[in-house]
Amino acid sequence: MAKRVVITGAGTVNALGHNVAETLNAFKCGICGIAELDITDADRLQSRIGAQVKNWPADDRFSPRENALYDRVTQFTVEAARQAVVQSGLSFAESALAGSGAILGTAGGGLETIDSNYRAVFADGKNRVPPLVVPRLMHNAGASHLSMIYGLHGPSFTVSSACASSNHAMSLAFQFVRSGAAPAMLTGGAEAMLCFGGLKAWEGLRVISSEACRPFSIGRSGLVQGEGAAVFVFEDRDHALARGAVILAEVIGASMSADAQDIVMPSLEGAMTAMNLALADAGIAPEDVGYINAHGTGTAANDRVESAAIAQVFKSGPPPVSSTKSMHGHVIGGTGAIELLACLLAVQEGVLAPTIGWQGQDPDCLTDVVANSARTADVDVAMSNAFAFGGLSSVLVLRKAQ
Repeated sequence: MAKRVVITGAGTVNALGHNVAETLNAFKCGICGIAELDITDADRLQSRIGAQVKNWPADDRFSPRENALYDRVTQFTVEAARQAVVQSGLSFAESALAGSGAILGTAGGGLETIDSNYRAVFADGKNRVPPLVVPRLMHNAGASHLSMIYGLHGPSFTVSSACASSNHAMSLAFQFVRSGAAPAMLTGGAEAMLCFGGLKAWEGLRVISSEACRPFSIGRSGLVQGEGAAVFVFEDRDHALARGAVILAEVIGASMSADAQDIVMPSLEGAMTAMNLALADAGIAPEDVGYINAHGTGTAANDRVESAAIAQVFKSGPPPVSSTKSMHGHVIGGTGAIELLACLLAVQEGVLAPTIGWQGQDPDCLTDVVANSARTADVDVAMSNAFAFGGLSSVLVLRKAQ
């Protein structure tokens, strides 16, 4: 018999805050985490804005040995997971939690380590790099460190599927717990791509805005990158209830699909398929959904296609939609995890995070956008969309704790 899966812990580090409380407050207040970049060679970039994690005290949070092992993306992951585990109250040493694991998403892995060491070799002429470069840059570093910190002997690995990475990771974690293969999982995603090389690569795609991220708005000019992490504890509901845990929300459905069409252009059919599959997996009708946290990148193509897909899937009347990328930036492989926090806010408190910077209705994006200010609503079910380059999509569905 399928298990019911609940969220009992959440943690985050992003441009809006170093924890969940700060992030949710920023969502409620419509605070923007996008500002001028403070990185090496920022003056060589066409766009010099991003959603950076500011005032990050790595030397205070981690030991010298840990800092030698942890790229910035791993630092964010470890701290977000620490918050989630503390909130959940779980001790993974319990025999009942044998088989628990960690599945995370990232697109770039330890890109800051890659960037700084390429600079050392090619720009500075050095012939050696530190001995721990490979363990720092590998995509599975975060998942592996979590497995060692918490003694997780179950499925622990990293998913890399561009901007759908963390939704794919959380969908897999959901399936492991639902099937009974694991009693609990740490899951989410992280990215730290705000370095010269990472940003230069994205410049080549000509989708970066130098002004602001304004999803679904008339006059939008592209995406703005961000960084950070969010990690959740997904747990067997029966186990959570037995130990008296506070349940934040229930995960009731997930989808993973491929457009099989184009490496960069979004597909209407692909987006519709992903949402329909998630609804079917959750066993609910479209009208049951009270809020959608959209992929909403602020690019002309994505927002137009996603709006059309939502209109087709929710024919009887699409629910309110917002893209919190307007506040925390596009965190690429970690973005879906951070955006799931907005879905938690919707089902827990009935607050719909806004799409800030919205300047008016685009006739190609006829959705009910939560524009500029948060909105209150009674939300029982929320959906989180993630659509990636390569035609890869993953959608998660949350329900208010019952």
